[in-house]
Amino acid sequence: MAFANTQVSDLIATTIAARSRKLADNLAHNNALLYQLRKRGNVRTVSGGTHIMEEIMYDDGGDGSAGSYSGYDVIDITPDSPISAAEFDFKQYAASITISGMEMLQNAGREQMIDLLEGRIQVAESRLQNRIAADIYGDGTGNGGKDITGLQAAISSTPTTGTYGGIDRATWNFWRNQVISCTSDVGAAMSASTILSGMNKLALATARGRDRVDLIVADNEAFDYYQSALQAIQRITNDTGQGLAGAGFTTLKYFGAGASADVVFDGGIGGNMPEKTMYFINTRYLRLRPHASRNFTAMGGDRQSVNQDAVVRLIGWAGNITCSGAQFQGVLVD
Repeated sequence: MAFANTQVSDLIATTIAARSRKLADNLAHNNALLYQLRKRGNVRTVSGGTHIMEEIMYDDGGDGSAGSYSGYDVIDITPDSPISAAEFDFKQYAASITISGMEMLQNAGREQMIDLLEGRIQVAESRLQNRIAADIYGDGTGNGGKDITGLQAAISSTPTTGTYGGIDRATWNFWRNQVISCTSDVGAAMSASTILSGMNKLALATARGRDRVDLIVADNEAFDYYQSALQAIQRITNDTGQGLAGAGFTTLKYFGAGASADVVFDGGIGGNMPEKTMYFINTRYLRLRPHASRNFTAMGGDRQSVNQDAVVRLIGWAGNITCSGAQFQGVLVD
């Protein structure tokens, strides 16, 4: 099919290809959780399959073959290897770059066409980045269940009900995240005077051995309460120009349960976090799993309508947020 400007097809394709890696990196810089996951090496591509699988080891409630013995006691060798997997659906996202036949004619010079396409592609990239970054804090039910299975599902405020990753939380205790309510567990609604106690309780509840929360993500109100609870002389900020603060995120430090964690403000304009909420995240057990062949790449070739003078190209992403250790995650609520 002939276009008004034969350069447009190659220009769109090569421009998207050149920017796809940059777009994947920029998504992490657009979201504090994704930045930390990439830093830890927990952004891992998937090559295929019907689902994204996360292998898990869990306690099935039995003693298994582990125990003490004496002398010639019979040692229990009954097979007992509670290893399973959580499975997550692929979620798909796309953004479009469109150029009409008239715009091709008006921008026929190569330099003019590059300028026009650059702007269009930047807009499409920003929309795609912002949508995925916001949906990460959702529960996966948005848009008819097509959105990413985000933190409201992974770290639920009602973790004793529902199915997550194909595992029934009503049945399996190990697959329930921790929840602390300021009102119920501290004795008063979330405020500058109660938030530290709630955070301390949750930090202890999510700790096991050397496993500790290393990232705390807060909405507007929760971050403000924590900030207000710290006297200026005690406030410890990460202003070294490295880490999350160096990447441009508003960050404080929290010390509790024998370890430290960054407390990051990730609300603001376009944020999707529930009000008065802090997610306590052990990023060791949380991953971003994009498909290797659909990680902000062009989807197919040019699309031209049979009854419109225009060309469309799509940028696509497929994958999900996955978890292999729900019990090490927590949420602080009002």
